[in-house]
Amino acid sequence: MAYRGIIRDITDRKTLEQRLFQAQKMEAIGTLAGGIAHDFNNILGVILGYTELLMDDLPEGSQEHLNTRQILTAAERAKELVKQILAFSRQSKGERKPVKLSTVINEALRLLRSTLPSTIEIRQDIRVDPGADVVLADVTRLHQVMMNLGANAAHAMQKNGGIMDVILDEVYLDAGDVVDHKEIKPGPYLRLTVSDTGHGISPEVMERIFDPFFTTKTPGEGTGMGLAVIHGIVKDHDGDITAYSRPGKGSSFHVYLPRLEEEAELKTTLTEEIPGGSERILLVDDESALTQVGKQILERLGYEVEGKSNSLEALEVFRNEPDRFHLIISDVTMPQMTGIQLAIEAKRIRPRVPFILCSGFSTAITKEEIKSIGVNDFVMKPIIKGELARVVRRVLDENKE
Repeated sequence: MAYRGIIRDITDRKTLEQRLFQAQKMEAIGTLAGGIAHDFNNILGVILGYTELLMDDLPEGSQEHLNTRQILTAAERAKELVKQILAFSRQSKGERKPVKLSTVINEALRLLRSTLPSTIEIRQDIRVDPGADVVLADVTRLHQVMMNLGANAAHAMQKNGGIMDVILDEVYLDAGDVVDHKEIKPGPYLRLTVSDTGHGISPEVMERIFDPFFTTKTPGEGTGMGLAVIHGIVKDHDGDITAYSRPGKGSSFHVYLPRLEEEAELKTTLTEEIPGGSERILLVDDESALTQVGKQILERLGYEVEGKSNSLEALEVFRNEPDRFHLIISDVTMPQMTGIQLAIEAKRIRPRVPFILCSGFSTAITKEEIKSIGVNDFVMKPIIKGELARVVRRVLDENKE
């Protein structure tokens, strides 16, 4: 008796199935994280708003003022954390602006030191002159790079402890150097190096460390996305990342980011005064606490404000007196009528009325939608007083009827 059989190698299919499952799991986690972040954003908006109002009422230099400043600083850090969660869930697109890389490193290491075991020592060495460490970047994504590199180094030393070295220096890559760095241009770069004294990486693994979903960790310890995400962020910022390792001795990761030589924009942002005005504004947000605090902030800037927590009521107010208001500010995500629908209806009543939309999700509306419905600006929540003041003043000045 004879038997005949066919053997098929289904390794590739199994790998694809595993990657699809991993991608679906990441999407589900991202959706959940995004929803939590949106609700937390609204809470933070109230905390930030009332803290800034309280600071204005306290004598500058008093202990009470200093204590309130600490609350504001903590809330602003929480705001940045929410940005990271939204970036993870892909519901925030991030804004590029001049960023001091040393500040990002300091903030990330402060958080890492509070979470890592005492068996891991962190050594920091900033070898760049103050003011010469500026890059054009999305600060939230840079923070993600530093945190992921730190977590990766810590994981390599979790069993026996060790030393994590974090170094920032400046290098100039000429035409010969960039041959080893694909898709980057010659010029001055800031180099961030994160090294560990852990178990190291074998040559076989080194070839795949930046591949999505590739990991040597046991199930439950990681998704295999950390280094792939870092690689994507660095490439998106016109930089490069390289790795070096000796098994049993440790590993080093080098991130290269183009150094921004113009510092004027960074200085202007830090020294710009908060402008005010006397125009009438219709403020709309379904979160009544945000409406109330936003109304107080704008009124302290000199504006006359009518706040509404119901978009249909706001539309009725505007319909009855369309020439009364110089500007409408509205949340995007609201029941009954969204901010986008409110903008469309308001523009039908008075086509040239200035309109600002706000949301905790940068993906809530696209640039094309903003342009097509005639919205003048879009602001990410939570909004601090200085940012709100500048946007409002600019939109009013640019759209005088």
